[in-house]
Amino acid sequence: MTPEDLGARLVALLAPAAATPSVSGGQRFARATVDVPPDSWLTAVRAARDDEALACDFFDWLSAVDELTDGFDVVAHLWSTRLRHGVLLRTRLPRDAATVASVVDVYPGAAWHERETHEMFGIGFAGHGDLLPLLLPPEFEGHPLRKEFVLASRVAKPWPGAKEPGESEAGGGRRPIRPPGVPAPGEWGTTPTPAGAGGVGEGPRGGTPARPAGERPARPAPGTRPTRTPRSAAGDTDPAARDGRTDDDGGTT
Repeated sequence: MTPEDLGARLVALLAPAAATPSVSGGQRFARATVDVPPDSWLTAVRAARDDEALACDFFDWLSAVDELTDGFDVVAHLWSTRLRHGVLLRTRLPRDAATVASVVDVYPGAAWHERETHEMFGIGFAGHGDLLPLLLPPEFEGHPLRKEFVLASRVAKPWPGAKEPGESEAGGGRRPIRPPGVPAPGEWGTTPTPAGAGGVGEGPRGGTPARPAGERPARPAPGTRPTRTPRSAAGDTDPAARDGRTDDDGGTT
């Protein structure tokens, strides 16, 4: 079955609930995606498992997405080990009443995922019965994957990066970091200057030499080699001849 066929099949099983099919991804990564109302969440998960044409016997993962004023999207991915296809189920919860039915009775493996989603987003799963802290210490307050959650380290000191809700107003942009081995501006090559600044260099922006040109040795033309001065045979073995010193009679000393 194609992803479109899978989505249509699940929508037909959920009728008359207002489920909406779509396809996520593309080519071999395409996945049937069905948006269902919150009160049809448990029914949709059970239908995906029990229907012979879908046969999603494996629970892959469950998580959520913070959509700010639009609420939260709870998403679950189910897989059929026999038919080798998957289905994404998605439901949207209002922000002020973020609770949906637990699917632990259908897939016991969802217990860990629901606990994590409850801890990170503050979403309730009715019927779970054991939504205890999983990853954070018991004294931790808040839900760190909600977009309005403020990181304490950014409140304690000015943060020069992009602002997020509740962050410090101290400012500027981040300090650029050079990759390893790349020299700093002014140490090598040309330093770009803004257009119209009168700099001389390559490109329309111009530039200024990083070092005076006189300090750089001249390079030979391509294909040429500098002339080498031959030395006498005596100069290779006689220190006096190599030094080039002579006595008063004109002899070498």
